[in-house]
Amino acid sequence: MIFSIRGVQVMIDRDLAMLYGVTTSRLNEQVKRNRARFPESFRFQLTEAERDEVVAICDNLRSLKYNPSLPYVFTEQGIAQLSSVLHSPIAIEVSIRIMNAFVAMRRFMIQNAAVLMRIAHLEKHQIETDEKIDLILDKIEEHSPKLLPEQVFATGCVWDAWTYISALVRSARKRIVLVDNFVDDRVLSMLTKRADGVKATIHTRFNEQFLTDLKKHNVQYPEIEFFQLSHRNHDRFLIIDYKVYLLGASLKDMGAGLCAVTEMSIVPEVILGMVG
Repeated sequence: MIFSIRGVQVMIDRDLAMLYGVTTSRLNEQVKRNRARFPESFRFQLTEAERDEVVAICDNLRSLKYNPSLPYVFTEQGIAQLSSVLHSPIAIEVSIRIMNAFVAMRRFMIQNAAVLMRIAHLEKHQIETDEKIDLILDKIEEHSPKLLPEQVFATGCVWDAWTYISALVRSARKRIVLVDNFVDDRVLSMLTKRADGVKATIHTRFNEQFLTDLKKHNVQYPEIEFFQLSHRNHDRFLIIDYKVYLLGASLKDMGAGLCAVTEMSIVPEVILGMVG
């Protein structure tokens, strides 16, 4: 209940009233009747900013934020004076206990001053480090390759193509659907890069080796569904959530020859309705 405001240790009138067993209005009323005993150094009213700071520290004081009047706070000397103006059986006892708390806090601060300064230094250093890391990450983001809606890969750019498709796979949040006449275990390896909970489906032509690989894959990794294409398709498509990408080559051969990846404006259901 003891806060540091304006460089001094204080307690809020509401908390003091609770400890003394009186209402807040009763406490402040007695102080007003004995105004000469409570100069500014003994008791002062918080500003809105100071009140908000206190509320942010203590959730149980949240109601102060909606009180039309700003609270008063009492310094150690002001609290000592309260016992002389509050005529209640527990006033003296409570004041002694509060004074002991102030003394204990001062003793703690003195004995642990070096430790507290070290903690403050570490916190400041941590904030500076976090700011530097954020700046570095922002710079990395600025210079990182973006998932462009159109991408062309020259012959031999196998790694660039693989990296680009991998990024598309990782970007999926709900589903990945591949429509490709010719797939193999490299495609299965690519789809293991998807996030947890993302459903993966492959529409392709029947291939005994691929089905064997798929069965073994599904034993260890999240299942990839397989659907047999009813007819041969000239183009290949990759659906990432609600986006459709036209692939200029089979996914497993991307970059082996000149090819492109283009984001289409149609909805996935148009393609899915044609491959069944």
